[in-house]
Parts: sequence; C-alpha cells; structure tokens
Amino acid sequence: MLTVPVRQLGETERGAVERILDLDPFGAAQVTERVATHGLSWWRADGRIFGYGSRRHLESLCWFGGHLTPVLATPAAVTAFAEMILSEDRGCSSIVGRADAVLGLWERLQPHWGPARDVRPYQPLLVADAPPALPADPGVRLVRPDEIDLLFPAAVAMYNEEVGVSPLADDGGRGYRRRVAELVRARRAYARVLGGEVIFKAELAVVTRHTTQVQGVWVAPEWRGRGLAGPAMAAVVRDALRRVAPTVSLYVNGHNERARRVYTRCGFRPAGEFATVLF
Repeated sequence: MLTVPVRQLGETERGAVERILDLDPFGAAQVTERVATHGLSWWRADGRIFGYGSRRHLESLCWFGGHLTPVLATPAAVTAFAEMILSEDRGCSSIVGRADAVLGLWERLQPHWGPARDVRPYQPLLVADAPPALPADPGVRLVRPDEIDLLFPAAVAMYNEEVGVSPLADDGGRGYRRRVAELVRARRAYARVLGGEVIFKAELAVVTRHTTQVQGVWVAPEWRGRGLAGPAMAAVVRDALRRVAPTVSLYVNGHNERARRVYTRCGFRPAGEFATVLF
C-alpha cells in the first residue's frame, strides 16, 4: 500500500487540523477539546498531533499522548501512522477512537507492543440532540466543590469496574483526584446523593462546540436494576443540552445491554462504532 510521509503538525497548520476535526465532531471530540484548549504548540507537555497527507491536502490525524487516537484515518493513513509509532516507545495507556482505525492500528502494533490488558472491539458511539421524553430525576444535580470527598469514592469504584485497574495504583490517586476536582469545579460532574452517599454519578468528560461527551456513568451496586439509571441519565442529558453543548454523545461497551437500553430510552441514536485497546 502506497503511503505518504507522516509529519508532526504545528500551530501554523491549526486551521487544517480544525477542518479535519470538524468532519468527525463525535468521533474526534477528545482531540478537538485538547486542540481548542491548548492549540498545537504545547505537545511537549501532553501529546502530539501527526498528520497524513500532502501539505495542501491533509487527510487524517493521529493524536499521540496519554491516549492514541486516530481521526478520519484511512487504511493508508493507518499503515503510515503505525510505521511512525513503531519508532517510538509506547507511552499511551490506550488506543481509542473509531473502530476500524483503532483495530487496524492494533493489528500492526500488537507484535511490537506486546499483549493488551483488554481489547474492546465493539463500542457503539451514540448521540442525543433533543431532551429525552423520559422524565428526569429531580435529585440528580451538579456536584458542589465542597463535595469532592463525597464523589471521589464513587469515581474510584467506577474506574475499577470500567477500566479494570485502580486509579490509586500509581500515585495514590492524586492525579485522578485532581481530574475529578477539575470536573467538579468546571460544573461538569453530576450525582444523585442519598443518605450521604453517591448512588449515581456521571461526568461531561469532554466539551466542544459540537458536543459534550458523557463518561464515568455509574450506579451504586445496591441500586442497580431499580429503575434509577434512566431518569438519572435523562437529567444529565437535559442539563447538558440546555447549558453546555448542542448534542450529548458517549460510547458504551457493546455487551452492556442494560446500559444501551437506558441510553435508547434517553433519546440516543447510533453514530458509528468505537473500539478501545487498554494497556
């Protein structure tokens, strides 16, 4: 397969990068937020963006930082990105994005990066753009800054379940706690609190001008199967559409039928497929 050289992109090419990101507003949301917040001249601190295509016609992007995320990556671009990435040590904790590109990258990287801790090949990407018909739980609200200690144990429990490792392992949880605190202070963390404990939580982990991406959805184990999740998610979607972005998006493990039914009831529709490789 013929490829063209991959190159690192800088601030002078920001307009071209933003045009590519706008072509996939839901699949590229995580990268879009980083570019909007920090531009392209900050890569030494967090990550780099590589481009595939001629200088006159940029075709595909690949974010390489804490996560590896291809954007609109054609088969030729996937091959070229993989060749470039193989020249560097793996520093990312996951590969995440549109399924075809993620799985194509992993097929080429696996022999060199070794086995993954988990591969999730089918994660429906879902989008809602109207308030749910489902009544919202009036008890779901934004978490206050003085409630970070209340939210943090629920966030850790969610992370353990979803990711399969503890966020406390590397630094005692200091970095993860900072992230939770940032979301709370940015008015992007929701919870339902009962008897001094969080029984539902969700965060707007990504915000762009096109969408806000919900992550970290969690219901306390003793409350599962009791009809809490649907109205709680409806409350999150209603507030996010009213206050934050014109659409709400998320991706969910394909085998999680219960969660997918909840999201359908909240008005989410399919917008493609994600895949995630965890290390």
